[in-house]
Amino acid sequence: MTRAVSKATARAAKLDATCADAIGEARSALSEVDPDHVGEHLEAFAEGERVVTHLFDCRLPGYRGWRWAVTVTRVPRSRHVTISEAALLPGPDALLAPRWVPWQERLRPGDLGVGDLLVTGADDDRLVPGYQQSDDPAVEETSWELGLGRSRVMSREGRADTAQRWYEGDRGPDAPISVAAPRTARCGGCGFFLPLAGSMRQTFGVCANMYAADDGRVVTVDHGCGAHSEVLGGSGNSSVDELPTVYDDSEVEEVD
Repeated sequence: MTRAVSKATARAAKLDATCADAIGEARSALSEVDPDHVGEHLEAFAEGERVVTHLFDCRLPGYRGWRWAVTVTRVPRSRHVTISEAALLPGPDALLAPRWVPWQERLRPGDLGVGDLLVTGADDDRLVPGYQQSDDPAVEETSWELGLGRSRVMSREGRADTAQRWYEGDRGPDAPISVAAPRTARCGGCGFFLPLAGSMRQTFGVCANMYAADDGRVVTVDHGCGAHSEVLGGSGNSSVDELPTVYDDSEVEEVD
């Protein structure tokens, strides 16, 4: 329902008695609605001079808290009331649909399925043209490999966002599997850890242990698990914290 006057004007307007009494005429404007879906008259308020809106309770299934709104008016010095418009409007406690969010904002990591196509915008700030400086020596070194360079590469902002997401994810230092692992069983010291190239090398790599939960996935250097390469010993409870202690017998004094 479009309001032709501001709320301040409506509050200042005097309620026209003739239009306010026209409850029957207002209800008749809802003749195409099932009578069972139109409840009692709730209120009438002024929209402007000789313009009044009547509210009726809505009993449509699924529209709890909504109101039927019928606006009536009349010309000066006339007692005849005419219908201006009718609409279904939400009340203060009405059930409303969630706010619409563009698909770009609704999309979450992992939402892409088999056969899906995800369009990358031309203004995506995670990417820069391949011929520009990417601030990553490894990218610039390989961008024109064999004369076939990529049209776009990740920007500094794109790499920073990625690093933050990975570091705070399930393969960072605060992941449950990492917290439960021995404190010295960190991925950076594991023989199965394959560091990434470029600026990501100092913080990230790929796990190559086929028995580890993160095999084939990017992990942080301070991530960890029980499948560390330096977990030694025959029992499953051995860890890098349980290396045998070596004593120098020459410094031990024999006592009878």
